[in-house]
Amino acid sequence: MATTSKPLIGCTTYRVRTEFTVFALRPAYVRAIQAAGGIPVLIPLGLEEDDLQAIFARIDGLLIPGGGDIEPAQYHGQSDHDLVKGIDIDRDRIEAQIVRWAVGQRKPMLAICRGHQIFNVALGGSLWEDIYTQMPAAIVHDFVNSQPRHHLAHAVTVQAQSRLAAQMGATSAQVNSLHHQGIRELAAELTAVAHAPDGLIEAVEIPDHPYAIGVQWHPEDLAPTDPAMAALFQGLIEASKGKA
Repeated sequence: MATTSKPLIGCTTYRVRTEFTVFALRPAYVRAIQAAGGIPVLIPLGLEEDDLQAIFARIDGLLIPGGGDIEPAQYHGQSDHDLVKGIDIDRDRIEAQIVRWAVGQRKPMLAICRGHQIFNVALGGSLWEDIYTQMPAAIVHDFVNSQPRHHLAHAVTVQAQSRLAAQMGATSAQVNSLHHQGIRELAAELTAVAHAPDGLIEAVEIPDHPYAIGVQWHPEDLAPTDPAMAALFQGLIEASKGKA
């Protein structure tokens, strides 16, 4: 649904449990969308499919943010893996469905960290449930508790002919890293377009889609000072206006 005014960007949310439960989204995502010229619209969890579809029909683009782990049963993993944490089966359901709609209906989408992972899982791919214990020769990827969110943890190399490289204006970047899971088997519809030094897939895209990009890092935390990261959100907004 292309518009000539600011596009509506649907953002899935997650549950935060304190003395009560709230649906949440970090402000950095909101600010990055606003800075790029979009209007963020938060999508609550717990929706029936018809209501989720009604929201999806009204938004112009989609952002899938980071968060907890995906239920391993979604990709034939080990549900009892003791390092899997933060599972929310309802969030898995909502995000997997809305990702498949965005792919099938060619609606622009940017998927970040966990979003990058659910993008792959929703289309039939699998994950390393814990990179450090399962992936050979893995470097450190989880700096959640040891460094600020904008800490540049490692380099990524970007495929030169990819949409991602064109959007960023670069074939390499220094990125933050705040995850312990990652893509293991790539979904058939996706193309891997960036890798970490240890070979982990750091970005994916669907080449013939108006804008369907997943990145394992968190560009929303880097966008205020890095034009290449801000460009990822600008690309989402432009595609959501029907100008991609």
